[in-house]
Amino acid sequence: MKKTILSMIILFCGITLFAQSDRYVSTMKKNIGMLDSAMQKGNMAELANNFERIGDAEKTQWLPYYYAAYATVMSSFIEKDKSKTDAIADKAEQLITKAEGLAGKENSETDVIKSMIASSHMMVDPQSRYMEYGPASAGNIEKAKALDPTNPRPVYLEGQAKFYTPEAFGGGKAPAKVLFEKALAMFDTFKPKSELDPNWGKGTTLYFLSMTK
Repeated sequence: MKKTILSMIILFCGITLFAQSDRYVSTMKKNIGMLDSAMQKGNMAELANNFERIGDAEKTQWLPYYYAAYATVMSSFIEKDKSKTDAIADKAEQLITKAEGLAGKENSETDVIKSMIASSHMMVDPQSRYMEYGPASAGNIEKAKALDPTNPRPVYLEGQAKFYTPEAFGGGKAPAKVLFEKALAMFDTFKPKSELDPNWGKGTTLYFLSMTK
């Protein structure tokens, strides 16, 4: 009798965990699917809140906080009131720190977000902040590339940085084009670890590549 009860408990727990996992995956896929249109709609901050709530509910998953950080830092780039940008970028940093804690260590994707966060801080006042945040952004790109040489996102970010850097300082459309072309080729062969792992960036790479012609 005890064995029967124990078996029933184990079976019930297994079914519950499966249902939770299935619900988690479907909810994540739904929100990830909204990332591409969120910038145009101006609801990146709302989407970031969705991911953070998923992370708070799941407690052990790092990807919800990763996407919350990504959506948050992206919202900082479209914030018109520059006096609010630092606070938004700081929030993104808190979220990516949570993600790394749950992942167990930094990885190529979290370093990509940290590079974007540094760039967000820098863009508030590029002339006065470049010496502090420029190396931080570039350094995280290099770490991201080293941790996963197949990841196209750090190469895309490197191209974006070149695109916005004046030619006098080694930037401009020509060097950016080389990097965007490299990133695009990498996107064509990149395989995410799972259906929920990061796979964004190809569309924006194509956009910037078109701007270099």
